[in-house]
Amino acid sequence: MESQFFAVAMITLLAVISPGPDFAMTVRNSLQNGRVGGLMTALGIACGVSVHILYTLLGFTFVLMENLWLLEIMKYLGASYLVWIGLKSLFSKKKDNQLVQSEQNIGSFGNGYAFRQGFICNALNPKTALFFIALFTQVVLPETSLQTQVGFGLFIACAHWIWFSCVAIALTHQKLDTVITKIKDGLEKVTGACLLGLGLKLLFYKG
Repeated sequence: MESQFFAVAMITLLAVISPGPDFAMTVRNSLQNGRVGGLMTALGIACGVSVHILYTLLGFTFVLMENLWLLEIMKYLGASYLVWIGLKSLFSKKKDNQLVQSEQNIGSFGNGYAFRQGFICNALNPKTALFFIALFTQVVLPETSLQTQVGFGLFIACAHWIWFSCVAIALTHQKLDTVITKIKDGLEKVTGACLLGLGLKLLFYKG
């Protein structure tokens, strides 16, 4: 059991810290909407992981393996969403600092919107689905109890939540505020381009 948990933990941590759509989305929302926006995105990502956990525990991973068209649908939906968010970031008009601060103060962005972005980004990511399929068919043993599998799932979700929360906190730290403010617009464009690129790569990837 200890060796199994160690394997799950190491694979999960390496997967979580690897830059991808979740990372780009957290960076984007943290830069655009401050710490709360970034933290809500991180929470949404963790809840998006719970979707993968649920169908894995219910045995639907085998359904996905036998019906690859379901993964294809997930791929196109997820890719289209990333492309849309990326384009919005790239072509968004620059706002002055007072207007941005005013919008954040009155909550015009909406914490629920940040949460939904994080949730959709992860829940529709076919690579996350493939990660769970591989993990629970190759690493987690068939005789592993349901309670232990649930524990593994909760660990994976918490790892996502903690890591991306740390990313949001780091990007909005007071000591970095001056530096981030100077390059904020450029970073937003870069993260937008990354989301667009990831979406297009996913959209046209054959494999």
